[in-house]
Amino acid sequence: MSSSLDASTPVGPLYISGVSVDFSNSKRNVKFFEVQGSPTPIKSGSGKVLLQSFSPPMKLSLGDAFSLHVRYKKLLGIKSEDIVFDPEDMFGARDKREYVKVYNNITIVVKLSGNQTTDAEQLVSSSAETQELRPTTDEIFRNCPQFRILVIGKTGVGKSSLIEHAFGVKNATTSHDRPGEVSINQEFISPENKRFVLHDSKGFEPGGRDNLKIVRDFINHRRAMPSLKDQLHAVWLCIEIPCTGGRLLETGVEQLLTSKREGELGNIPIVAVFTKYDCLLDHEERALIETFPKDSNKADIPERAKERAKVTLQQICITPLQKFAGSDIPHVTVSTNENHEETLSHLIRTTEELRVDPGLKIKASIEVGKRKYWKALASGVPFKNHSMWDCLHVLHTDIVNVWNLRDPSDYLCSPEFRRLMTKMVDELDVEPTADPNKNLAFGLSIVGTIATIVSTLAGPAAPIVVPIVASVVIANWVHEVYQRGRAALQRLMKYIMDLTLVLQILVLVSENQELSRRAIKLAVKSYHESGMSGRVHNRIQEYDKQLNFVGRAKRDSLDELINLLQSYNINAEEMVELRGKLPAMDLSSDEPWDAV
Repeated sequence: MSSSLDASTPVGPLYISGVSVDFSNSKRNVKFFEVQGSPTPIKSGSGKVLLQSFSPPMKLSLGDAFSLHVRYKKLLGIKSEDIVFDPEDMFGARDKREYVKVYNNITIVVKLSGNQTTDAEQLVSSSAETQELRPTTDEIFRNCPQFRILVIGKTGVGKSSLIEHAFGVKNATTSHDRPGEVSINQEFISPENKRFVLHDSKGFEPGGRDNLKIVRDFINHRRAMPSLKDQLHAVWLCIEIPCTGGRLLETGVEQLLTSKREGELGNIPIVAVFTKYDCLLDHEERALIETFPKDSNKADIPERAKERAKVTLQQICITPLQKFAGSDIPHVTVSTNENHEETLSHLIRTTEELRVDPGLKIKASIEVGKRKYWKALASGVPFKNHSMWDCLHVLHTDIVNVWNLRDPSDYLCSPEFRRLMTKMVDELDVEPTADPNKNLAFGLSIVGTIATIVSTLAGPAAPIVVPIVASVVIANWVHEVYQRGRAALQRLMKYIMDLTLVLQILVLVSENQELSRRAIKLAVKSYHESGMSGRVHNRIQEYDKQLNFVGRAKRDSLDELINLLQSYNINAEEMVELRGKLPAMDLSSDEPWDAV
């Protein structure tokens, strides 16, 4: 196709303000679309039409790549592909204000603009006093649209098959014929999922000390890189399930995990990937068949084999791993057999959930907050001339993005949930108790409250009634322009604390499952009624009373908030223990926010 652009004429950038995807004429069972470089999938809209707007608009220069990543369900599992656009064609449609592309009966409309502002949102000034409040995490995800993974595994563990089936990358391990320093630095981009950049390392073979040093040096080298997109985001440590006996952790693996436990590798998360799950199932099925009477019904053997495999996996893999490395190493069981493709989807999902310092969500919230908006607790400058609702909105978005829970319906960023959290600031605005600094065990208090809530429900499907109604009009102060002072400081600190701790409870009760409004309401209700919520607010009020305005103008407020968050943190080991104490409950069904 010949270009409609005059190469001799300078072409300014193109700005994309929105994308709509209509797959009503397509037979594909579409799960989601995602614009390259966008941190969230296209998922708003109705029926088979998905919409996404960008504020600020996405900038596209001539020569830049632009594509949509699509996932759809097929008989044998989830498939994915990229729909690639021709940038010259898109620039040629600049005057039409939109570019339309039809792909396999899917109609995609890209809204275009020649300037950086959208029609609905013209910024009068670019000064710090009037510019739009934009979530800090938007900048992080724009600067880091891809996820960089180091895959480690010795010969025969099934690593090559895993990489090929999960990402469509073939011959990734053939580079090991060259020196290790060369091969580990080579990048492999998945043609099926371009959000992932892979680095491959041979495993720690017996007697192979050099490769352990190569891996350590690579991890630390990537840690020190200034750009987030060049840093390493996760490590897959591939370990074959020892179905027929044998050692689970080789010496080199133990040394790597020791380095991780002792902090030598920083906060880069390691995921233990137990491979060849299908072999374990076959082993358990054969054992069952041998013990079954010849004339008995063997139809339930596959299900019984799965139950046995679950127990065996706990005994020979999970328990030894946790005993050696601690419980903060995520683990996933996989098989590349076509009957178990869902295990690969689970691995990808687990890895995606690790974005922004996973497993250390409160620490990650602090790090993101300190970049910009939490500094307003000391100076107030970023919030000047904005309403309190706008200030809370950007704080809320950053914190939710960091926790990165499975929320395809965007309940956590809905107006209803935002109102619930905003009204909690006023609902719990009470006078301090006799000892506001006395802190009970946060997790045990929440678990006890959850047990009480569940036990008092009229039935398993009875709706959870939140004492703070989402539909009630919020207080007037929310719509007022931010004014630096004691009231604003307290409200911002309370909001950050409340939201962070509610999300922590959601991690406890949801166990990485897709969020429902029922689960969110349970988290809000248990936090509100546990007594911990009142103590958090009381500690903030007592702290505020102890400071004069000069003290508040310094960084003391930020330091106090960080100390408060860290004091209520539930670590991974405690999380596992607390989940064992939770009552049985069904949080998969959905219900309205104001169900009564």
